[in-house]
Amino acid sequence: MSETLFINVVIIDGTAAPAFSGQVLVKGDRIADVAREGASIDAPNAKTVDGSGATLMPGMTDAHAHLSFLDAGTLGELTNLTPERHVLETAKNARKLLDHGFTSMFSGSSARDNTDIAIRDSINAGDIPGPRLLAATRQMTVSGGFGDIEKDDAYSLVLNGPDEFRKASREAARRGVDILKIVPSAPGSGKDVLAEDTAMTDAEVAAVCEVAHQRNRAVAAHARSAEAVKMCVRNGVKMIYHATLADEEAKDMLEARKGSVFVAPAMGLPYGRLKEGESYGVSTDDYTRARAEKEIETVSANMDELKSRGVRVLPGGDYGFKWNPHGRNARDLFMFVELFGFSPLEAIRAATAHGGALMGMEGELGLVTKGAFADLLLVDGDPVKDIQILQDRDRLLAIMKNGDFHKTPSVERAQAQVAAE
Repeated sequence: MSETLFINVVIIDGTAAPAFSGQVLVKGDRIADVAREGASIDAPNAKTVDGSGATLMPGMTDAHAHLSFLDAGTLGELTNLTPERHVLETAKNARKLLDHGFTSMFSGSSARDNTDIAIRDSINAGDIPGPRLLAATRQMTVSGGFGDIEKDDAYSLVLNGPDEFRKASREAARRGVDILKIVPSAPGSGKDVLAEDTAMTDAEVAAVCEVAHQRNRAVAAHARSAEAVKMCVRNGVKMIYHATLADEEAKDMLEARKGSVFVAPAMGLPYGRLKEGESYGVSTDDYTRARAEKEIETVSANMDELKSRGVRVLPGGDYGFKWNPHGRNARDLFMFVELFGFSPLEAIRAATAHGGALMGMEGELGLVTKGAFADLLLVDGDPVKDIQILQDRDRLLAIMKNGDFHKTPSVERAQAQVAAE
């Protein structure tokens, strides 16, 4: 069994507790011991990594991942490639996200049936590098709902009525997905730029959740309207994306179910469009700008309140579009601090310990504690002082997943050596 001992590191353990100096021993795929400053770990057979004061923290989780979204300019472009080339390009994204410190991904939908499954299984088999991945369906919407773009091989599956949703969910479970993705809300009409309709019925949402609960799958939902959020909570949806217009009743319901439900505001798209669209050659008209500005303002207030109520709010920003490309994912942690009122340690907890819980591995993933899986990042600098350094892949001196180095520390900064026998 391989052993690695990290010494001279400042440890962020993922719980939002203050960082501390110490040592960490990894045996196989688990953390075997953690020692605080003043204590040392006796591991004569371990490879020693001297962090020289660098930060050791858990690997991060993206709670709204779209690995098969290939930085497209429009929704219609998501499936422009052949299925075969699409899988190869998705594999590149898997490696890119691991390169950026994301050791786990909870999929927010696959652009094609089975693409997530193929990538997940290839990662698990060791054929390609990538994060732990929970694989999702294409998003399941209704006629006229969000994602019904009237295109052959579209990224959405259009269904109507509980029987169609139930059948599609069972077929997806047979293929081996982990997550059933639904779209209960759709853009509405009216003077309010954030107007949202509730497009799915309670019976349709209940049908998907029924299958998920029978087959031990999770349900994730694109839910912006207040009624869509409430519908999801009532029926046992695990991950609620956006929650843009959650009213007091919806927030009360989320708080009551805070032990089993998660929220990811997915602010990458509006923030990226407003702040960085032009740098990617994407123009923004007055309506899109007004919608993005109001969404940022509304969601920021809601997420701040949900956090204060103890609801687990996680990063995951719909990355995979031209103005919101893969590799920028750690920008979400900056937004949590800048917009939502999180402290840096709270933002890191959201991406690590809470991410582990979302992945179904609460207490075992996203923590630097004895017995947890050894998904670790060695960071050049202190993300508590500057959360933005996590956006720089070059500041990641080492990346470990399951006890194995994806990125080995360089000899210049953190020398790894076999201890003398």
